[in-house]
Order: sequence, then C-alpha cells, then structure tokens
Amino acid sequence: MTVSDARLTYGDSQAPTHIGFLLIPDFALLGYASAIEPLRAANRLSGRDLYRWSHVSIDGLPAPASNGVSIRADHGVGDDVRFDYLFVCAGGNPAAFQHPQSFAWLRQLARRGVRLGGVSGGSYILARANVLGGYRFTIHWEHAAAFLEDYPNLDLRRSLYAIDRDRLTSSGGTAPLDMMHAVIAREHGSELALSVSEWFLQTHVREGEGPQRMPLRERLGISHAPLLRVVGRMEQSLENPIARAELARTAGVSLRQLERLFRLHLGRSLGEYYLGLRLDRARDLLRQTSLSVLEIALASGFGSASHFSRAYRSRFSHPPRAERLPAKAAVWR
Repeated sequence: MTVSDARLTYGDSQAPTHIGFLLIPDFALLGYASAIEPLRAANRLSGRDLYRWSHVSIDGLPAPASNGVSIRADHGVGDDVRFDYLFVCAGGNPAAFQHPQSFAWLRQLARRGVRLGGVSGGSYILARANVLGGYRFTIHWEHAAAFLEDYPNLDLRRSLYAIDRDRLTSSGGTAPLDMMHAVIAREHGSELALSVSEWFLQTHVREGEGPQRMPLRERLGISHAPLLRVVGRMEQSLENPIARAELARTAGVSLRQLERLFRLHLGRSLGEYYLGLRLDRARDLLRQTSLSVLEIALASGFGSASHFSRAYRSRFSHPPRAERLPAKAAVWR
C-alpha cells in the first residue's frame, strides 16, 4: 500500500487533538519517537490534522535525551496550556527525579481531566505526582524492581502498555507504536490505525498485555524445557531464594543432574547462576533507589549486609556503596 492509497478522510472537521510531551532530562529518545511518529503519520495518511503536539521541559529550555540529542521545548512546566493528553517521557534513572513543580502541575492537569500517560520510566514520575492510585499501568522492566520497592501498593503490570480510562502508559522502546495504534483506532477507526502501522512496517501489532522481554528460550539461547522452568522460578524468587532441592523437583531431575545441566548450558553452577541474578537485581536497586544497603541486601535474598557486601565485591570488584550514582535531583529543584 502506498501513502496515496492509504490517504483517506477520517472523522469530521473537529479541532485537532492536542497532545503534550513532558520530556524529563535523560528521556529515552526511541520511546518518545515511537509515541509521536504515529501522530504525524495519522495526519499524513488521513489528509488532515487530526493531532497537534507540543513539547514541555521542566524549565522551558531544550530537553536532553539520554543519547545527548536535545528537543526544543514549546513550554515550561506550569504554563497554562490546554492539552487533551500529556505523556511523560522519562529514561535514565527516573527514581532520582525530584521536581515538586512538575508533580504539582501533573496533579493540576489530572484535576482538569487531561488524559495522562507515561513512556518508559514516565510512570515513575506519575507515581511521584500521586496520579496513578486506582489505575492499572506499566513501566519499563529495568525500573520495575526499584518502582515496587517505592510503591508496593500500586497496580503495576509487566505488560507492553496499559490503557485504563484516562491513564495510558507504555513500557518504552517500540511499545508506544502499539499503544498509539490503540489510541488512533479508538478515536479514528481501525482502518486508519492499520494504515499507520503498515506505514511503519509494523507487520504485527501487539496487544497491551504482551510481555516486555523475550522468552527465556531466546534470551538464554537454550531449549532445555526443565532447565528453563527452573530459571523462570529463580527469576521470580530473588528476595526469597528457593532451595536447590526444590528447584531440582521443579525440573523433575536429581540435584546432581540439575547441576550438570547448569554447567553444560549456562557455564555456571546452579548456585553461581542464582547468586548472579540476585546481585544484578541488587545493582539495579543501588542505582535507582535510596534504600539502605541492608534493605537492598534483604530485598535480594541476603541475610545480612556483611554477607551481601562480600558477595557484591567479589562479583563487581567494588563495594555496594560505590555503586551509588551522583543524584541529579538538586539540579532539577
């Protein structure tokens, strides 16, 4: 299908839907592009302006993406702008973002009935603003562990995207393409939405409940089903590690056989592999939260801070405290 073949007239001559993008410093450029490009395509393929958009930064200055590219801002946080939707685009370490003016502005927009969304780490900012209570939502898997430590009572889903009434959240990457397909289909029909997806060579439009990560089979490059079952249980039980004998029962083999499978397919013993998973989680928590070393040790399945620190130093060649990254929060206040 060519562009001219797909260019049809949809809907009436109502005013374009105004969509704002709040670009948090270090936002992920790919997720942002995947959210805004379908709007441009919908205008082009429909032959009229169904959507218009504006960019907002915290200070009205150009907003830097995580790769160094900057986007010119049309507005600063707090400006009196009428939006139909506002998407918060965040990446890097959204847990470190502390900007009371942004949070207050988001609450104000919510009270006005503006539909709020988050892209990649944007849900962290929405949670900080207290506008996610009672809603289903998602976030990029990299931020999920830290988010749950901060907000254990919110309804976080591990899905590609979630649309719950006037909250629209996407896990980032290319997932906003799928979310915006759903938005365009709801507002202007599935024919236009499919034309937009086809224009971007999107041969398969994914459902919101789809998984964010590759299946273990592809991610690990192995096809041994019992071993994959064991690794799946391990990844889901990092705070309370499962006994080796129980893992062997999960695989339906002896503990000795399971150890052989780990060394053959993964190049490490069962214990070494499990420890690596727990330490990787601990590193994410150290970088993305303000939890104490002891709290992170317990959240990663260690009985004491000293045991955790020894294991961490052995794995990464530096103590846990050295992992703390300089916070940028002071710059944004």
